[in-house]
Amino acid sequence: MALLNELAKKKEGLVNGHRLCPGCTHSVIMRQVLAAADTDKYDIVVAAATGCFEVSSGLYPYTSWNIPWIHNAFENAASTISGVEAMYRLWKKKGRTDKDVRFIALASDGGTYDIGLQALSGAIERGHRFLYICNDNNAYQNTGNQRSSATPFGASTTTSPNGTVLQGKSQPKKDIMSVLEGHHMQYLAQASPSNWRDLMNKVKKALDVDGPTYLNVIEPCTTGWGFPQNKSIEIAQLAVDTCVWPLYEIEEGKVKINYKPKNKLPVEEYLKPQKRFAHLFKKGNEHLIEEFQKQTDRHWEWLLKREESGVSY
Repeated sequence: MALLNELAKKKEGLVNGHRLCPGCTHSVIMRQVLAAADTDKYDIVVAAATGCFEVSSGLYPYTSWNIPWIHNAFENAASTISGVEAMYRLWKKKGRTDKDVRFIALASDGGTYDIGLQALSGAIERGHRFLYICNDNNAYQNTGNQRSSATPFGASTTTSPNGTVLQGKSQPKKDIMSVLEGHHMQYLAQASPSNWRDLMNKVKKALDVDGPTYLNVIEPCTTGWGFPQNKSIEIAQLAVDTCVWPLYEIEEGKVKINYKPKNKLPVEEYLKPQKRFAHLFKKGNEHLIEEFQKQTDRHWEWLLKREESGVSY
């Protein structure tokens, strides 16, 4: 309770007036992120890629951002923030500023898993100090719910529709955490807005690293996923409790699972409330749910083994 009272007194970095859909968790996630930042010690600068959050929070001439904020193209948030960070280091070296500034790049899965991956990989490899946050809503939601490589197996989208030929997306979701782990980053983690304390602790840890860090956050989308507007956080927690979206971190190559459900729920509990998975429950499609469960269990068991082994880079 003391922590909540303290957070309630903090200056908001993201204020009202945005045009996000009712029930959208983009703003919930970002408010948690900015509340976690120690703004008494340092300033925050955000670069946000084009997407749902950007077009809804910065529609000219208005903005809901109460901190320095840069709008980027779909694919180059990491490039922009690395350029700003490089200029900041030059200014510090020349004595043009004595401020302590931390940098955050913000994008969704389309701008991260797909068309922004090259820029992100390059910025990480160069060693710029920034936290990259992906709000993963599992598709290109801003442009009409087209499938991305982050779209889960079996999900129906406008470009992987349920029909006579396809039963939703045929491929499994890309494991972006493993892709980025290959860069030997010091810190990367996966989080959910339903577990706010865990998310905020990870943000604090990431912002204190002198180098690139990454946070993958599930971002339930009421319109694209098809569930009631008041169920966003509940859906996010179901993803965690079914281990569809495990909460874990990788620090210096070592995996630590932050939450292990005492009663791991079957994936049906997560799939059933969402219209994008409704076809999986039709007679004859039982094998698709079984395959979804197998993919989920395989990844969860792999994470458990990684943690138990203690293996690092």
